[in-house]
Amino acid sequence: MLKIATWNINSVRLRMPQVERFLTEHAPDVLCLQEIKTIAELFPHEAFDRLGYTHRAVHGQKGYHGVATVSRIPCREFSRYDWQDNGEARHVGVELLGPGQGLVLENVYVPAGGDEPDREVNPKFGQKLDFFERMTRWADKLDRPTLLLGDFNVAPLECDVYDHKALLKVVSHTPLEVETLARLSDAHGWVDLGRKHIPAPLRNYSWWSYRTYWQGKDRGRRLDHMWASPELAASSRNHHIIEETREWEQCSDHVPLITEFDL
Repeated sequence: MLKIATWNINSVRLRMPQVERFLTEHAPDVLCLQEIKTIAELFPHEAFDRLGYTHRAVHGQKGYHGVATVSRIPCREFSRYDWQDNGEARHVGVELLGPGQGLVLENVYVPAGGDEPDREVNPKFGQKLDFFERMTRWADKLDRPTLLLGDFNVAPLECDVYDHKALLKVVSHTPLEVETLARLSDAHGWVDLGRKHIPAPLRNYSWWSYRTYWQGKDRGRRLDHMWASPELAASSRNHHIIEETREWEQCSDHVPLITEFDL
């Protein structure tokens, strides 16, 4: 069994104690991190070495964005894309060289898209849509088993948010974002592992706002995803949301996802 995890950590250096706890308790073979908020030189390499995650691909950026994949099994950096052509570090891919040999993991951190769902008044929203469209053209050409995972910053289904009608005009759940994400899904026939193993309309959230979580109201959204090529998806056996991390001290506003594959 190969165990792969994804987590928007919201600053890996600040939250390294939480990462260490997660890796110790759940022991994934590979962990894909988003929003690491550091350059590669300042990434906590020694801490991951001590934990046994000696193989890494880090696409970092000072203070913002950034993605990293750490692994206990051999891997090599496979891809590094700038989908906005603006220098932001939001995508890194690795190819596994040990167990799961040949499998490609594409780790992506999609822009949030600002507050207004209108590209004319909010350029960030347009950049987010364009990000997806460029990825769609890329996905259409993929010809090998791939796992696309990370923070997509879109909750596509009505049951992926706590209140569908209230969020229809809120960035991350607008119809235009959902339609755009669906085109990316169709381009490669991706299988949404979160909904393969936790079928709609069952509750399935991965993010809760810092501002409202402590009110005790379950205002979650499913912003983090793991999508697999059809042949890879057939080998997935379990998918878990590690929701308890949201209550850890100095926690991220996102929680990890783990999928196990029988390869």
